[in-house]
Amino acid sequence: MRAEILSCGTELLLGHISDTNATYLAQSLAAQGIDLYHVSQVGDNQGRVVELLRQAWERSELIIMTGGLGPTEDDLTRESIAELLGEKMELEPELEANLRARFAHSSPMPERNLKQATLIPSAESIANPVGSAPGWWVEKDGRILVAMPGVPREMYRMWEEEVTPRLAKYTGGLIFTRLLRVYGLGESSVEEALSSLLSSTNPTIATYAKADAVDVRITAKADRTEDAIQLVAGMEEQARALLGDHVFGIEGDTLASVIGKALQERQQNLSVMESLTGGLLASTITDFQSSSRHFLGGIVTYSTDFKVQTGVPQETVDRYGVISEETARAMAHAVRERLGSDFGIGVTGVAGPDKQEDKPVGTVYIAVEGPQGTVTCMGPGWRGGRADNKRHAVLTALNLLRRYLQGTVTPQ
Repeated sequence: MRAEILSCGTELLLGHISDTNATYLAQSLAAQGIDLYHVSQVGDNQGRVVELLRQAWERSELIIMTGGLGPTEDDLTRESIAELLGEKMELEPELEANLRARFAHSSPMPERNLKQATLIPSAESIANPVGSAPGWWVEKDGRILVAMPGVPREMYRMWEEEVTPRLAKYTGGLIFTRLLRVYGLGESSVEEALSSLLSSTNPTIATYAKADAVDVRITAKADRTEDAIQLVAGMEEQARALLGDHVFGIEGDTLASVIGKALQERQQNLSVMESLTGGLLASTITDFQSSSRHFLGGIVTYSTDFKVQTGVPQETVDRYGVISEETARAMAHAVRERLGSDFGIGVTGVAGPDKQEDKPVGTVYIAVEGPQGTVTCMGPGWRGGRADNKRHAVLTALNLLRRYLQGTVTPQ
């Protein structure tokens, strides 16, 4: 099966956003044994979209479109497919009812949203429970055309849960995928660790760098689901052995959610004190109910002024400076004592853009104090922008707590 990706949106051509959808789809298609021959980007112009669609219809059996399924006038994917196939868009009553129900408990639905409830005779709707725009699945003349929203989280969910299972019968067998989530190693280091497995053709294994982790996707194809699952399980065991405790979860897991589950199982709780990350650590923890219900609170302080009553001894700051392992330890201890939590995290460092206390941008000290003692780590000296350094510090702090909870680091 020859595949082609068509990404729609003028914002792509202007460079306002990166086409991460196409990258994700290309990697997924390779894992499924589908040959990708062309990737195109096109602006919000129906004539140009139709022109590219006609080319794709001539040379590819599978055409995947992202973007252009919104309710506004410049969302033209449906209209372009209809023009390509010479079919008329009609309002689908069930889709309309679902759309109106989505707006029932919020603001009134603009009538222009009704275009999201239309289909052509050759199209079936693809469910989108996390957004307002259903996708389109079109089969005609030996071709399959799939249209999905451009919002990444909507597209990822639709592709994984709805589209990939439908494609399985066209790709010569059933497909099963396991996603391992890895933190503490860069993508190239993960790939190097897995080098002995990369040549496998069934199952296949590939790495993908994400903002919060490196994902390792293991995919197998077989005539029966049970056989595909068994193939994946064998390679997953090998991958976990090679990556060790850098694997923190599977698809859907985050460091914060994994920590939340661990705290819940142990009936323990957490508090934080952060001077580098400006509340981002606390915010990330509370993004997930499993972790937020065990979060007692946090203290955010400006890294050059510890005069507020943080509980950190002034002599520690005077002797070692704000940006030091000793101060991070004192912060973890102080917040744990003040809020009465089982675990306390202290984070201090230099986010940028200028160095502080003669320490370069990217210097980070993290401490986790718990019932068994304290563990610490120093950031590797990230050289990104301020936002990147704060994000890395948050993830590293969460990962240190995860390893403490799992017993893979030794408290002192």
